[in-house]
Amino acid sequence: MATDPAELITRAKAWLAEDPDPETRDELSKLIEAADDAQIADELAARFAGTLQFGTAGLRGELGAGPMRMNRSVVIRAAAGLAAYLKAQGDGSGLVVIGYDARHKSADFARDTAAVMVGAGLRAALLPRPLPTPVLAFAIRHLGAVAGVEVTASHNPPRDNGYKVYLGDGSQIVPPADGEIAAEIAAVRSLADVPRPESGWDTLDDAVLTAYLARTDAVLTPGSPRDTKVVYTPLHGVGRDTLVAAFARAGFPAPTVVAEQAEPDPDFPTVAFPNPEEPGAMDLAFATARSLGAGDVDIVIANDPDADRCAVAVPAPGTPDGWRMLRGDEVGALLAAHLVSKRASGTFATTIVSSQLLSRIAAAAALPYEETLTGFKWLARVDGLRYAYEEALGYCVDPEGVRDKDGITAALLVTELAAELKQTGRTLGDLLDDLAVEFGLHATDQLSVRVEDLSLIADAMRRLREQPPAALAGLTVSRADDLNQGTESLPPTDGLRYYLSGSPQAGIEAARVVVRPSGTEPKLKCYLEVVVPVASPQALPEARTQAAAALAAIKRDVSAAAGI
Repeated sequence: MATDPAELITRAKAWLAEDPDPETRDELSKLIEAADDAQIADELAARFAGTLQFGTAGLRGELGAGPMRMNRSVVIRAAAGLAAYLKAQGDGSGLVVIGYDARHKSADFARDTAAVMVGAGLRAALLPRPLPTPVLAFAIRHLGAVAGVEVTASHNPPRDNGYKVYLGDGSQIVPPADGEIAAEIAAVRSLADVPRPESGWDTLDDAVLTAYLARTDAVLTPGSPRDTKVVYTPLHGVGRDTLVAAFARAGFPAPTVVAEQAEPDPDFPTVAFPNPEEPGAMDLAFATARSLGAGDVDIVIANDPDADRCAVAVPAPGTPDGWRMLRGDEVGALLAAHLVSKRASGTFATTIVSSQLLSRIAAAAALPYEETLTGFKWLARVDGLRYAYEEALGYCVDPEGVRDKDGITAALLVTELAAELKQTGRTLGDLLDDLAVEFGLHATDQLSVRVEDLSLIADAMRRLREQPPAALAGLTVSRADDLNQGTESLPPTDGLRYYLSGSPQAGIEAARVVVRPSGTEPKLKCYLEVVVPVASPQALPEARTQAAAALAAIKRDVSAAAGI
């Protein structure tokens, strides 16, 4: 960080001189002019405390002027670094396809990227308008591109935007590519050194979207039941038109779209956070379902703003909302069971923070199973992949079409499953009960702490490493893995994993805790799971009570051990 006020102003003026965006130029000019105010000076110093780091999540951050914010200057440098990397890999004349969502500045960032690619000698193609991220992931492979860029901050707050990079296999970057691209970005000395022609790229028509929609049919079984009544919300994002079109192609009844959240809106006015997992995000969807009357809606579905995630809720009579959000692990298990019933073959995979239930489902079906680090950038690379999911509502049900999470095809598949169950008088909840009886109740929960000061996360991780817990909720820590060291199957990552012994007295077969900093948000995340044997359907209520008590106790003890 520049601590000398004169040096700080000099750096800020140098940045201002080459900023191509009138909005951020005006913003930065006002900060410079008011820098005598201590609070403004601190704000200016924060924006020039370094540079927004490019990593395996690409870039993501708050919009604004300066190298620590998301803006056109930062994006142009990122695009120039990516172009230099591709040329160094021998792909200097290849195609880069670029997609974007409906957030503030997304279209500008996408056009800047196209201009930089053309200026560097590559070919570039923009998707025709804001579209779901999985359409971009599909387009990379469909068009034979050497790379793809999606401008999105997914489910982050409205003030954020991001820049996600894919390579030619259609999956997101992983090391060492991220570090090599970051080095090329750092080598960009001045924006004046980055050619940005006014034209030369293609804007695609709807043919690529039509090809994606045609591919979505592949996840369904020909002739399967389609009579499912759905309430759907895109949460002010870009999913609506694509999902409604996919439902129509598949022959499902048109979903009832939540009117207040139907149109793309970068301010996300009806939700605190545009993430289906956040409290209150589904309130309008549940209200819409209630307004249609009991029995007139089978399931509620939501996409996040870029539609790569899919949330599902089921009727819950007697509760205040009348609906219950399924956890990502529950939907992950349901889709796995559905694919097993379709006689799917290939590897089933999930991440180290997701439920261990998938491993039992795969083993019972004699299917290969793998665990990876968190994120589809890792899951997409599993050999022979047939199905992958992660607990954060991400599901890959057609890896040959989209090697990433896809909230559209996941919605189709879970809707087909609901229709098949409905035909026999059963529900998604009934199938979850069956899985609990067969494999044990795998109950999960999460302790997620959002911070303003990132040092609090580092402090918590250090505290856990220096004073590791010997027991949590009275369950002995039988094994502790510091994932910083890596394992035979996992590269190093900042995380801790604890396996807990069971307790016959408490009815617990086993438990597990994983603690890690979020890769995309200022959060410390603790993933909790307990397994409770279930002798019969009649034993499920008591098993759920035991599991809930154990999870609450583990959450309390993890919080205390981490000092959060």
